[in-house]
Amino acid sequence: MPRYRDEQWRDSMRVRLDYNNMMTDFLGERGIDPADVQGLLPRLNDALTELARKRENGETAWRDLPTNQETVVKKIEKIADEIRDSFDTFVVLGIGGSALGPIAVQQALNHPHYNELADEDREGPRLYVVDNIDPEKMQALWDVVDPEATCFNVITKSGSTSETMSQFLIVSDLLKDMVGEGWQEHIVATTDAEKGNLIKIARQEGFTTLVVPDGVGGRFSELCPVGLLPAAVCGIDIRELLSGAAYMDEFCSELDPAKNPAAMAAALQYIAMGSGKNISVMMPYADSLRYVAAWYAQLWAESLGKKVDVDGNVVNAGQTPVAALGVTDQHSQVQLYTEGPYDKVITFLTVDEYRDTHYIPSGYEDIPAVSFLGGHTLDGLIQAEQAATEYALTKAGRLNRTIRLPEVNAFTIGQLLYLMEVETAVTGELLCINTYDQPGVEEGKNATYALMGRPGYEEKKKELDSRPQKKDQYIL
Repeated sequence: MPRYRDEQWRDSMRVRLDYNNMMTDFLGERGIDPADVQGLLPRLNDALTELARKRENGETAWRDLPTNQETVVKKIEKIADEIRDSFDTFVVLGIGGSALGPIAVQQALNHPHYNELADEDREGPRLYVVDNIDPEKMQALWDVVDPEATCFNVITKSGSTSETMSQFLIVSDLLKDMVGEGWQEHIVATTDAEKGNLIKIARQEGFTTLVVPDGVGGRFSELCPVGLLPAAVCGIDIRELLSGAAYMDEFCSELDPAKNPAAMAAALQYIAMGSGKNISVMMPYADSLRYVAAWYAQLWAESLGKKVDVDGNVVNAGQTPVAALGVTDQHSQVQLYTEGPYDKVITFLTVDEYRDTHYIPSGYEDIPAVSFLGGHTLDGLIQAEQAATEYALTKAGRLNRTIRLPEVNAFTIGQLLYLMEVETAVTGELLCINTYDQPGVEEGKNATYALMGRPGYEEKKKELDSRPQKKDQYIL
């Protein structure tokens, strides 16, 4: 029996939210008064009820990904097996959530130097994620990848993402030249089932395809084929990942906010925003979780950063996310966090049991400032550093909270991603904004289309051409 079906093991792996250091009990007047939380409960209850309604009506399809993909998972596992048997490299072509999610899960659950391991020491092909259109980076890929031995996963729901489709055009042209007949077997397309350009191309060329479900936007897509195929190809147990998300869903579906970690996390962030805390710092104390912070930054920024609310009122909502890394950024950012403006909420991601330990040898007994380290472990040291930073921030009256993982595994990562997604959704409801659109991003996309000559964007090109010309006097 898989361990994630063992109730006792599941409960031992529960990810928990510790928000003690958000409250006046620990921060004094700089903290959040429990009475303010109590006063928000009617709105919070309404938010949870509305989210439940949206889920019932199929408006938040990402909520059901942990439990409704059995057929999809079987297909993904079959494709992943075929890729492992046929290719020594797997390249994801994507941007935004299509790239950040796969990177975050790979970094969390596989060896930190996965690609450098010998073939027999890896669970699958080498993985590269081409998440930008920098020409130097694209060209550099061919210095380490043999296209003839590589499978490319093109991910774009719309099929009109300029960055991803430009990557696809480069790759397909190269494959046609180097592989010739059968080049299509090197492509897996992850896209919409019916709409968009990529599904048309995939059907025309006969690519293997996987579907991004309706109602699942890019930043909420890691638990669908967007993220599940790269994970499965690299040997990650995607069933355990989904099981962890389903387990967290049990708590995040509670209508009682006191039992719902996502609701309580959202309520506290909302109250913090109302008192000028417009920066949210995500600071994992594990290198494996470093890119979870980067994934969170897109989720939080793109979902909550909105000019208008659902009634059309200008609100300029949102909280700026910052990704940090403990202990590295104790030496670059924490000075600001402890003594700078009172405008931040710091979230620590901590791990109770690391997957490895490393003892620090004794030495230099005549230098006490060095010798005291002997006999300790690196995992003990990093945990002490986190506790010390938490203490320093709390002493300085800085809002901070901790999300605790018993250990880093597929089950706890599934929980963590799902918890953050639901927290974002609840916060969006409290802010009365549309959590799932991104009009600010679309404006930039449309301007890019116009500048690159895409048909249908002639008026936007005229608008761009009429913009004020820059003045030389302001260029040094």
